Amino acid sequence: MQEHLLVPVDGSEQAREAFEYALDRFPDAELTLLSVVDPADAVVSEPITGAYESPAGTAGAGAELLDELETTATERVEETASEARAAGHDADSEVVVGQPGRAIVVFADERDCDHIVMGSHGRSGVSRVLLGSVAESVMRRAHAPVTVVR
Repeated sequence: MQEHLLVPVDGSEQAREAFEYALDRFPDAELTLLSVVDPADAVVSEPITGAYESPAGTAGAGAELLDELETTATERVEETASEARAAGHDADSEVVVGQPGRAIVVFADERDCDHIVMGSHGRSGVSRVLLGSVAESVMRRAHAPVTVVR
């Protein structure tokens, strides 16, 4: 039976390393490349006051930014899936909107993924404590095994 791997793709070097690891270490696996668009990234800053507004309160600017982020994520994940297919893997690409750690775990559960292979992030120290870690969140919550590639 072919193993089904979920590989989150976010454009980072760590995610790239995880993708290459998955190709190398799981040559017969079916891959699903997932990009998660975080709505928090679509928050627009007010130029004069520096106050932050929710996308709903920005007269469409946040929604436009969210659309741009989704378009970029779609292009990135489709390109990565094409690379996987060129390397001989069954591969598909998906984009979802949500909080990344939670969205990855829910997606893996809903799609019956056997394994998650993901990159770590480059944060350390205080920023890691304040911003949290997607990889840590996935490792704590996922029902499937998680391999974190550094």
